[in-house]
Amino acid sequence: MADSRLQLVARSIRSFPDFPVPGVLFRDISPLLKDPDSFRASISLLASHLRETHGGKIDYIAGLDSRGFLFGPSLAQELGLGLVLIRKRGKLPGPTVSASYTLEYGKAELEIQKDALEPGQKVVIVDDLLATGGTMRTACDLLVQLRAEVLECVSLVELTSLKGREKLGAVPFFSLLQYE
Repeated sequence: MADSRLQLVARSIRSFPDFPVPGVLFRDISPLLKDPDSFRASISLLASHLRETHGGKIDYIAGLDSRGFLFGPSLAQELGLGLVLIRKRGKLPGPTVSASYTLEYGKAELEIQKDALEPGQKVVIVDDLLATGGTMRTACDLLVQLRAEVLECVSLVELTSLKGREKLGAVPFFSLLQYE
Protein backbone atom coordinates (compact mmCIF):
# COMPACT_ATOMS: atom_id res chain seq x y z
CA MET A 1 0.00 0.00 0.00
CA ALA A 2 2.50 2.55 -1.18
CA ASP A 3 -0.06 5.19 -2.14
CA SER A 4 -0.78 7.51 0.81
CA ARG A 5 -4.37 7.91 -0.43
CA LEU A 6 -4.92 4.16 -0.22
CA GLN A 7 -3.43 4.12 3.29
CA LEU A 8 -5.85 6.87 4.29
CA VAL A 9 -8.79 4.88 2.92
CA ALA A 10 -7.64 1.67 4.66
CA ARG A 11 -7.33 3.46 8.01
CA SER A 12 -10.92 4.66 7.62
CA ILE A 13 -12.44 1.17 7.59
CA ARG A 14 -13.18 -0.29 11.00
CA SER A 15 -14.07 -3.85 11.96
CA PHE A 16 -16.80 -5.13 14.26
CA PRO A 17 -16.55 -8.81 15.21
CA ASP A 18 -19.75 -10.87 15.49
CA PHE A 19 -21.94 -8.33 13.69
CA PRO A 20 -24.65 -8.76 12.50
CA VAL A 21 -24.39 -12.39 13.66
CA PRO A 22 -21.74 -14.40 15.52
CA GLY A 23 -18.79 -15.36 13.34
CA VAL A 24 -19.06 -12.39 10.97
CA LEU A 25 -16.41 -9.66 10.94
CA PHE A 26 -18.27 -6.57 9.71
CA ARG A 27 -16.28 -3.97 7.71
CA ASP A 28 -17.74 -0.56 8.52
CA ILE A 29 -17.31 2.28 6.01
CA SER A 30 -18.97 4.90 8.28
CA PRO A 31 -15.65 6.51 9.34
CA LEU A 32 -14.68 6.88 5.66
CA LEU A 33 -17.97 8.61 4.88
CA LYS A 34 -17.53 10.87 7.90
CA ASP A 35 -14.06 12.04 6.85
CA PRO A 36 -14.06 14.15 3.65
CA ASP A 37 -10.36 13.48 2.94
CA SER A 38 -10.80 9.70 3.15
CA PHE A 39 -13.95 9.75 1.03
CA ARG A 40 -12.30 12.02 -1.55
CA ALA A 41 -9.30 9.67 -1.66
CA SER A 42 -11.53 6.65 -2.29
CA ILE A 43 -13.30 8.38 -5.19
CA SER A 44 -10.00 9.62 -6.62
CA LEU A 45 -8.47 6.13 -6.51
CA LEU A 46 -11.48 4.47 -8.13
CA ALA A 47 -11.61 7.18 -10.81
CA SER A 48 -7.87 6.83 -11.50
CA HIS A 49 -8.27 3.09 -11.96
CA LEU A 50 -11.18 3.55 -14.38
CA ARG A 51 -9.37 6.25 -16.38
CA GLU A 52 -6.27 4.05 -16.69
CA THR A 53 -8.28 0.94 -17.58
CA HIS A 54 -10.98 2.36 -19.86
CA GLY A 55 -9.89 5.85 -20.87
CA GLY A 56 -12.91 7.74 -22.14
CA LYS A 57 -14.86 4.64 -23.14
CA ILE A 58 -17.32 4.61 -20.22
CA ASP A 59 -20.80 6.02 -20.89
CA TYR A 60 -22.35 5.67 -17.41
CA ILE A 61 -21.74 4.61 -13.85
CA ALA A 62 -24.44 2.35 -12.38
CA GLY A 63 -24.91 2.63 -8.62
CA LEU A 64 -26.24 -0.37 -6.69
CA ASP A 65 -28.94 0.08 -4.07
CA SER A 66 -28.17 1.27 -1.51
CA ARG A 67 -24.55 1.92 -0.58
CA GLY A 68 -23.50 2.05 -4.22
CA PHE A 69 -25.52 5.28 -4.19
CA LEU A 70 -22.98 6.73 -1.76
CA PHE A 71 -20.05 6.21 -4.15
CA GLY A 72 -21.73 6.21 -7.57
CA PRO A 73 -22.69 9.89 -7.87
CA SER A 74 -19.30 11.19 -6.72
CA LEU A 75 -17.47 8.75 -8.98
CA ALA A 76 -19.66 9.69 -11.94
CA GLN A 77 -19.05 13.40 -11.29
CA GLU A 78 -15.30 12.87 -10.98
CA LEU A 79 -15.33 11.14 -14.38
CA GLY A 80 -17.73 13.63 -16.00
CA LEU A 81 -20.39 10.95 -16.48
CA GLY A 82 -24.04 10.39 -15.65
CA LEU A 83 -25.34 7.89 -13.12
CA VAL A 84 -28.03 5.25 -13.53
CA LEU A 85 -29.68 3.58 -10.55
CA ILE A 86 -30.13 -0.12 -9.94
CA ARG A 87 -32.68 -0.41 -7.14
CA LYS A 88 -34.48 -2.96 -5.06
CA ARG A 89 -37.85 -3.98 -6.48
CA GLY A 90 -40.64 -1.43 -6.26
CA LYS A 91 -38.47 1.66 -5.77
CA LEU A 92 -38.36 3.02 -9.34
CA PRO A 93 -41.23 4.70 -11.21
CA GLY A 94 -42.21 3.85 -14.76
CA PRO A 95 -41.51 0.73 -16.77
CA THR A 96 -38.65 -1.38 -15.38
CA VAL A 97 -36.85 -4.64 -16.05
CA SER A 98 -36.00 -6.88 -13.13
CA ALA A 99 -33.85 -9.84 -12.16
CA SER A 100 -33.98 -11.93 -9.01
CA TYR A 101 -31.24 -13.51 -6.96
CA THR A 102 -30.98 -15.82 -3.99
CA LEU A 103 -30.04 -14.66 -0.52
CA GLU A 104 -29.13 -16.78 2.48
CA TYR A 105 -32.62 -16.19 3.81
CA GLY A 106 -34.72 -16.02 0.63
CA LYS A 107 -34.95 -14.16 -2.64
CA ALA A 108 -34.54 -10.54 -3.69
CA GLU A 109 -35.02 -8.58 -6.89
CA LEU A 110 -33.24 -5.66 -8.50
CA GLU A 111 -34.71 -3.31 -11.09
CA ILE A 112 -33.60 -0.68 -13.55
CA GLN A 113 -35.77 1.62 -15.64
CA LYS A 114 -36.25 0.29 -19.17
CA ASP A 115 -35.08 3.55 -20.72
CA ALA A 116 -32.04 4.03 -18.44
CA LEU A 117 -29.60 2.87 -21.12
CA GLU A 118 -29.44 2.43 -24.86
CA PRO A 119 -28.17 -0.80 -26.43
CA GLY A 120 -24.38 -0.84 -26.65
CA GLN A 121 -23.75 1.79 -23.99
CA LYS A 122 -20.77 0.99 -21.80
CA VAL A 123 -21.32 0.89 -18.04
CA VAL A 124 -19.29 0.39 -14.86
CA ILE A 125 -21.17 -0.88 -11.80
CA VAL A 126 -20.16 0.44 -8.37
CA ASP A 127 -20.98 -0.73 -4.85
CA ASP A 128 -19.35 -0.32 -1.47
CA LEU A 129 -18.50 -3.98 -0.93
CA LEU A 130 -18.32 -7.28 -2.80
CA ALA A 131 -19.13 -10.29 -0.60
CA THR A 132 -20.77 -13.35 -2.20
CA GLY A 133 -21.29 -11.55 -5.52
CA GLY A 134 -25.00 -12.26 -5.91
CA THR A 135 -26.13 -8.63 -6.04
CA MET A 136 -23.33 -7.58 -8.39
CA ARG A 137 -23.98 -10.58 -10.70
CA THR A 138 -27.68 -9.72 -10.82
CA ALA A 139 -26.85 -6.09 -11.66
CA CYS A 140 -24.72 -7.33 -14.57
CA ASP A 141 -27.62 -9.51 -15.75
CA LEU A 142 -29.98 -6.50 -15.64
CA LEU A 143 -27.66 -4.42 -17.80
CA VAL A 144 -27.34 -7.27 -20.28
CA GLN A 145 -31.17 -7.35 -20.51
CA LEU A 146 -30.95 -3.74 -21.68
CA ARG A 147 -28.21 -4.81 -24.13
CA ALA A 148 -25.68 -2.53 -22.42
CA GLU A 149 -22.04 -3.57 -22.12
CA VAL A 150 -20.71 -4.05 -18.59
CA LEU A 151 -17.08 -2.92 -18.78
CA GLU A 152 -16.23 -3.61 -15.15
CA CYS A 153 -17.55 -3.83 -11.59
CA VAL A 154 -15.78 -1.89 -8.82
CA SER A 155 -16.08 -1.63 -5.07
CA LEU A 156 -14.32 -0.08 -2.14
CA VAL A 157 -13.98 -3.37 -0.22
CA GLU A 158 -13.79 -7.03 -1.28
CA LEU A 159 -14.22 -9.95 1.12
CA THR A 160 -11.99 -12.42 -0.73
CA SER A 161 -12.87 -15.51 1.32
CA LEU A 162 -16.46 -15.35 0.02
CA LYS A 163 -15.24 -15.61 -3.61
CA GLY A 164 -17.78 -13.14 -4.97
CA ARG A 165 -15.51 -12.22 -7.84
CA GLU A 166 -15.99 -15.75 -9.24
CA LYS A 167 -19.74 -15.13 -9.66
CA LEU A 168 -18.95 -12.28 -12.04
CA GLY A 169 -17.48 -14.68 -14.58
CA ALA A 170 -15.73 -12.82 -17.39
CA VAL A 171 -16.71 -9.35 -16.11
CA PRO A 172 -13.58 -7.62 -14.77
CA PHE A 173 -13.64 -6.63 -11.10
CA PHE A 174 -11.56 -4.14 -9.09
CA SER A 175 -11.55 -3.27 -5.40
CA LEU A 176 -9.45 -0.80 -3.45
CA LEU A 177 -9.18 -2.99 -0.33
CA GLN A 178 -9.26 -6.74 0.11
CA TYR A 179 -9.98 -8.56 3.36
CA GLU A 180 -10.13 -12.29 4.07
